[in-house]
Amino acid sequence: MAEKSEKMTKQELSAPDAFQLYGAEASDWLMKRSQIISTIAVVLVVGGLVAALVQYFSNRSEEAAAKQLGQALESLERPVVEGVQLQPAAGELPPFKSEQERNETTVTELTKFRTDHKGTEAALTAALPLGKAQYRLGKYDDAVATFGEYTKDAPKSSSLLTAAYEGQGYAYESKGQMDQALESFKQMSKAETSGEFMQGMGQYHQARILAAQGKKDEAAQLLADLKASQGNAAAGRLATERLAVLAAQGVKVPEPTPSATQTKDAG
Repeated sequence: MAEKSEKMTKQELSAPDAFQLYGAEASDWLMKRSQIISTIAVVLVVGGLVAALVQYFSNRSEEAAAKQLGQALESLERPVVEGVQLQPAAGELPPFKSEQERNETTVTELTKFRTDHKGTEAALTAALPLGKAQYRLGKYDDAVATFGEYTKDAPKSSSLLTAAYEGQGYAYESKGQMDQALESFKQMSKAETSGEFMQGMGQYHQARILAAQGKKDEAAQLLADLKASQGNAAAGRLATERLAVLAAQGVKVPEPTPSATQTKDAG
């Protein structure tokens, strides 16, 4: 048991990648904004000429930016082939030579894109894959700032806030700023919505940080509650594994609070 727990500790029982949802979420976002508002003619008829023109060109700007973001993300998803020189097909870009090259290209292209399309929803959305690339390059200060721009400017109803706060929390954690990481993960919990894939992950990350700070009893309580409320969901399984590690370290596993049990029953 001790050997297994030590192995799990070394692996850090890592949570799903902070950015797993980007592909599906971004595609859905782009599809929803791929058409120009068609009511302009009606507005013109009733005399709102100036307002209609402003709205029309604003929507055209958003549509153009959305399409360009989609093209950029598609280009950045081309494969990485190390140590082999491949001749790309006609009209295709060559594969990346390394993950570092992909991330560096992502930072360059999306930074320019956000400057060129400043103020659009597409530029705001581009902060997420940009922050991801900055994080993977070890540019944690840049990642914190980029994710922070998204959390500041995005609508509170945005389904991507969860991933943005998680990415920001990871960046703070990598900088060794554990209090700031804990706060980001608390905000992540607040941004979670019922039924989403990331449900409960903010609480799981809070427990990780508390354990790393030596507050293992607090961490154990959060994990016990999470295990009770999330069951076999991703966060629940991770909580169960992390509790086993703490138990092997001599931490008493507490009973879940009544509110956690009620949450599971309500679900």
